[in-house]
Amino acid sequence: MRPIGSQFCDVALPVPVDQPFTYRLPETLHHRVQPGSRVVVPFGARKLTGVVLRLHRKAPLQQAREVLRLLDEEPALTAELLDLGRWIADYYCAPFGEVLRTMLPLAGETRAGKLVSLTPSGVEAARQFITPGTEDPAALLLHALEKRSLSEQYLKRKIPGAAAALRSLKRKGLLGVEPRLASKDPSLSRSGQLMVTLADLQAAPEKLDPEKLNKGERWLLDFLREQPGSHEIETLVSLRKDAKTVARRLARAGVVKLWNEFDTRNGMGLGVMPPAVTLNRDQKAALEPIRSSIRGGKYRTFLIHGVTGSGKTEVYLRAIEEALAQGKSSLLLVPEIALTPAVAAQFFGRFGDKVAILHSAFSGLERSGQWRRLRQGKARVAVGTCSAVFSPVENLGLIVVDEEHDGSYKQDETPRYNGRDVAIVRAQKAGATVVLGSATPSLESRYNVEREKYELLSMPERIERRPMPKVDVIDMRLEFVETRRQDLFSRALEEAIRNRLEQGEQVMMLLNRRGFSSYVACRSCGERIECQNCSVTLTFHRQARKLECHYCDYAEPVPSLCPKCESEHIYFIGSGSEKVEDYLRRTLPEARIARLDRDSVRGKDHYETVLNAFRNREYDILVGTQMIAKGHDIPNVTLVGVVAADVGLGMPDFRAAERTFQLLTQVAGRAGRGDLPGRVLMQTINPDHYAIRFAAAQDYDGFYKKEIHFRRMLHYPPLAPLAILIVRSKKMEEALTMSGRMGRYLQGEVPEGIRLLGPSAAPVARLKTDYRFQFIIKAKNRRVLGRLIKQARDFAAGDNWPVTALVIDVDPLSVL
Repeated sequence: MRPIGSQFCDVALPVPVDQPFTYRLPETLHHRVQPGSRVVVPFGARKLTGVVLRLHRKAPLQQAREVLRLLDEEPALTAELLDLGRWIADYYCAPFGEVLRTMLPLAGETRAGKLVSLTPSGVEAARQFITPGTEDPAALLLHALEKRSLSEQYLKRKIPGAAAALRSLKRKGLLGVEPRLASKDPSLSRSGQLMVTLADLQAAPEKLDPEKLNKGERWLLDFLREQPGSHEIETLVSLRKDAKTVARRLARAGVVKLWNEFDTRNGMGLGVMPPAVTLNRDQKAALEPIRSSIRGGKYRTFLIHGVTGSGKTEVYLRAIEEALAQGKSSLLLVPEIALTPAVAAQFFGRFGDKVAILHSAFSGLERSGQWRRLRQGKARVAVGTCSAVFSPVENLGLIVVDEEHDGSYKQDETPRYNGRDVAIVRAQKAGATVVLGSATPSLESRYNVEREKYELLSMPERIERRPMPKVDVIDMRLEFVETRRQDLFSRALEEAIRNRLEQGEQVMMLLNRRGFSSYVACRSCGERIECQNCSVTLTFHRQARKLECHYCDYAEPVPSLCPKCESEHIYFIGSGSEKVEDYLRRTLPEARIARLDRDSVRGKDHYETVLNAFRNREYDILVGTQMIAKGHDIPNVTLVGVVAADVGLGMPDFRAAERTFQLLTQVAGRAGRGDLPGRVLMQTINPDHYAIRFAAAQDYDGFYKKEIHFRRMLHYPPLAPLAILIVRSKKMEEALTMSGRMGRYLQGEVPEGIRLLGPSAAPVARLKTDYRFQFIIKAKNRRVLGRLIKQARDFAAGDNWPVTALVIDVDPLSVL
């Protein structure tokens, strides 16, 4: 509530300082600013966008600077979302301003630039220097700036040679330059954004003769089929220069639809209406309590444990239909990799323009446009990745978290929140229903079923009673004994691939390690070539002809001599997905092969393009890392090969077995999803490890019982809350000193029920030029853990540490 005649406001700014800043409101804004509105304020020499938290009349002790600009007449963040942001800041011990910045995908509406104006010396020079008809860039600049300040971008566009003239006039002190913020909110633009979508996805191919399409027209139609929904023309122009011309030509032919976003704002185009689906017994049993909960309007959390291919997506769709029928909104969260065109098309086909997509592949303006459709109530179903949990929907009735176990829900930068857990807290506050779905639920979620916090819904069979794939584990130790060769593929796997190709079926090959070779070493002295910024070895990428660090992206050429002893005996150790692709191309030259990993994916649309081509049988074999393991339903895949099933088991991390089990189970589920039965071959040198045995048997309950026993013995989550504190510095001595002081302080403050491990060097002791020492804190009580973490943060602030020296990670997914 706004106090009458408020003169001051407290603003949360996106800086690593956990406190609001007080600013004075100009008289014109006294009755316009509200809590949740964004404002532009001065901060030191910069101008920052912050969120107003409170309005008041109490003057600060120091003179308050003035708010420069109001960006939102209607608050960008509702009271509900501000409250959720406070919970995140408190629980994850993160600065409130940085939390709010994460919650708002509106940065694309504000264009940062530079505003150029004349100094007093420049004004005098302009009067003396300007002569009519001159073509001198400096003279034209001075003349253009006589009456008003202009943006640097505008001047460079309008005046030939302006860039050099600007530099010269700045050096002479004739021009002043300051930061400039200009609104690009599509809803405030007179012309709005020109949008395009397919006019009718079913009829479009028949409206124009495919043989008469030119290259640009084919490209645009392919793009719109692969990316259902509406797109800004300007975004497409950045991908292909003639996109606007092509779109107008196709619009005249009735193939695509063009409109101005400001005029109609109908948002997303319609996808293909899916055929009616009859639910099986398990789907009906899972859906009924969810529907009942939505109608009741009280918070409940359901965990759907459904095997791969059991039809969980159809249950999600029916649940969202129920929420809409009750006049409520819905959120669907998916891992980044699972938001494929096929999934998006399902939702467009079912819900049409009620859907808003929030995806990192969209431009800033596209994301903010979708966000505003939700804020204005023009869309009521938000589909997106982790940050979609902050969607500004009203009357929230349902949140669905698909693949709830996926690590991508946990953010690795401040604020280090887990989107799944934030979704549950938001639903609690809103009285909404939560549905968590996975074929391999996280131990935390399954343990919460035991504690009766969640309700378990089981879907143990595939739709249409399709059989689960047959899984065989190949012992590569015996393979070596029998063949006396250290081959990448076993004989059984290679033979199975050949058989599938002869039958016209498709194959997926997983090796969850990037690059060609894991590292490079010298046979003479044993030296391993390491990153200059991190304490890890560099990975060899043969196609790019370089050694690369997968943490900081540092790269260097492959050496011909050992950098330590100058020996010529350099050799390459280990294998990655690039090596698998190379091996297959050499042994199966007739096969059409594609690879999907972080190295091969070029541009935001390449991933979907390759996956769609594989679905359309343009490739026979798809090689990849974990990118190919989840969320894909490709009926013609009948064989999945795992080159090294144990590749993650050697990691010094308490979740190594859980991640291995989940990855193997998920990738095995890609086989046999159509009419043909599937087969999975897992190669390993650890065939007796319980994670591999249970994954091969598709036995989640067996794995859970074994793993939860180990977690209980060792006091790890979900049996005990966990947090990690990392002390870091560019200087080794400084990091050691600070971590030592922190250790002595914490030892004196540790309450009963807390186990403090450290300080010790982090597993990756140097990362991105920072030396790192860590504390692992285990607790019996989460409240006590939170109190100790806040004490550690206060100690660091009181000891005058740099604001980035202490990293706090609550509920980490890894201790690496």
